[in-house]
Amino acid sequence: MSQLEAELHELGYWHIAGIDEAGRGPLAGPVVAAAVVLCEKPIYGINDSKQVTPARREVLYDIILDTCQVAIAQVQAADIDRMNILEATRVAMQLAVNKLPTVDYTLCDAMTLHGLTCPQRSVVKGDTMVNAIAAASIVAKVTRDRLMCLYDREYPEYGFARHKGYGTANHFEAIRRHGLTPLHRRSFLHD
Repeated sequence: MSQLEAELHELGYWHIAGIDEAGRGPLAGPVVAAAVVLCEKPIYGINDSKQVTPARREVLYDIILDTCQVAIAQVQAADIDRMNILEATRVAMQLAVNKLPTVDYTLCDAMTLHGLTCPQRSVVKGDTMVNAIAAASIVAKVTRDRLMCLYDREYPEYGFARHKGYGTANHFEAIRRHGLTPLHRRSFLHD
């Protein structure tokens, strides 16, 4: 438990939701948000998803889903194009936290959400400082990576399983050769 989470517990907040996202920067695929209320028993090894190996993320993902309150939401590419990535991220985060059964405080990685019925705090670099946000970052990342692997089966010529929709040289070459899929964010691609 982080210092901030411990302070909130002392103030009587027991159902603290950490919220984070995965997939703000890719050219293809959804932005995925997760909201996690940690269990009382500590989960060892939770850290920002970018600091954890893919194999360890998978193990932590299963532990988090088995022991914590977890909610996941996503916003698809067409909606990202319609509203912009910042607003799409906010919408996904709000949808995720609203799916949780009990929340009395939210800690969000570097974003303020609108319309929540409980207090909240935006924490810059929250995925490295707050365990619940780090757990949410792991859940969001693994969920999105798995989705991109499924999309790879539907569109194998794009290599989504390898680059997860990010703008690699191979991805740009696939777009040049095969055009765009419904998964692509047109607002992220320029002529």
